Amino acid sequence: MKRALSVTREENFPEWYQAVVDQADLAETSPVRGCMIIKPWGWGVWELVQQALDKRIKDTGHENCYFPLFIPMSFIAQEASHVEGFAKEMAIVTHHRLKAVDGKLVVDPSSELEEPLVVRPTSETIIGDAFRRWIASYRDLPVLVNQWANVVRWEMRTRLFLRTAEFLWQEGHTAHASKDDALEETLKMLEIYRELAEDVLAMPVMVGEKPENERFPGADATYSIEAMMQDGKALQAGTSHYLGQNFAKAQNIRFQSATGELEYAHTTSWGVSTRLIGGVIMTHGDDDGLRLPPRIAPKQIVIVPMLREKPEDADLLAYCEKLKTELDGLSAFGLPVRAHLDKKPTRSANKRWDWLRRGAPILLEIGPRDMAGDNVTMIRRDKLRDGDKVISTGLAREQFLAQAPGLLAEIQKNLFDEAKARLDGNIRADLKDFDAIAAFFGAASEDDEKSGFKGWVRAPWSRPTGSELEAIEARLKALKLTLRNVPMGQGQPSGACVFTGKPAVEEIIIARAY
Repeated sequence: MKRALSVTREENFPEWYQAVVDQADLAETSPVRGCMIIKPWGWGVWELVQQALDKRIKDTGHENCYFPLFIPMSFIAQEASHVEGFAKEMAIVTHHRLKAVDGKLVVDPSSELEEPLVVRPTSETIIGDAFRRWIASYRDLPVLVNQWANVVRWEMRTRLFLRTAEFLWQEGHTAHASKDDALEETLKMLEIYRELAEDVLAMPVMVGEKPENERFPGADATYSIEAMMQDGKALQAGTSHYLGQNFAKAQNIRFQSATGELEYAHTTSWGVSTRLIGGVIMTHGDDDGLRLPPRIAPKQIVIVPMLREKPEDADLLAYCEKLKTELDGLSAFGLPVRAHLDKKPTRSANKRWDWLRRGAPILLEIGPRDMAGDNVTMIRRDKLRDGDKVISTGLAREQFLAQAPGLLAEIQKNLFDEAKARLDGNIRADLKDFDAIAAFFGAASEDDEKSGFKGWVRAPWSRPTGSELEAIEARLKALKLTLRNVPMGQGQPSGACVFTGKPAVEEIIIARAY
């Protein structure tokens, strides 16, 4: 049977990705260049991701709040490396009024703002200004806040979910009395992100610290979770930053210590965004479309009655309504099962493929014969085909109801296990010099997105800095390679750094990336 998409992952991964977004009805481009409209199915996925993460954030003592979309330019300029890191991506508001001239709307030059406003690319500076006012004593610490918001970074090359000029995220910001407390916070939230990615999104990740050249602008240390996509590229799926006292000193965030001395606070920030949905697509999708882990599927079990525009359709719908009610009363992953009855007067085959392309974990097709035998015909999205044949399983209704929660858990685990095997099986650790790494990845083509699966390299690393690191970055850039992170929990490596020849102190992940 022909695949549901017109292009396969192997033929053209970027086109396949766009086809999945389109066919799964997740999002579409907007009239504003580089921005996206998230459609109801895509928003349903984001809501479930948001709810899972929001609970974890609150369970660790943080409170939600909100800060302005507009940030005075003088705030951004307070931390030198911060402004340098974001300068090329900032959208700026300079005027506040339009006027009509010869029937056309133009900017009124007399409405120039006294100070330009930056459209929020990230909120360290404006939140730091609030911390300066909120914090006076060690008794006021720690301050633990989070906001769900949109941000704007003026990207030149955009792709839905993965990189857009405007995107949605959460950004946590905290202030602490000591470096140890702030670092503990940074790593705690990194672990929350790992748990979200692996337990909720079924997306295995490599957890580690970013090298100096990949740190968040203004941070003392940046940690990330990196996921392997089906084309072998890395996706940075979340970051957590120890900002040291850099922003505190720039914004005068000070507190009186228990001994009466004035000290600068230690701050952190951390965030994940709608790019996670892009990661789910590229981790789990197949040539028939999206496959959603049940934990983030807006509809986990979809019932498709095989309607024939005959009087007996009413009885069939009543049977399906009863089944939906029974499913609604079940629990999976500690929450009510999300069942849906598709009553649209559309051919059953069309409805089937609509839901399969959208990634619904379980599809139940029910016709008059099923109803007469009190049965259901089940299709699992994670095990859709045997060769070209779509696999369907007949079950007694009571049997399916007893198995449904366990089946959803099994699908969740299967998707994770499949992705984990891909990650673990495609990291080369036997390449001990740069020439071997360069040969493995091959020369960068004009469009390396179509260059075939390569995977990652894990190599000895001496933690170079300064000009030495800049030279390494240039060598990697020529091959369109990047340093991803230094995996945590590793032992002492043997051998020499693949770049400097100096004794290695750790190992680092090298990959092409989104």
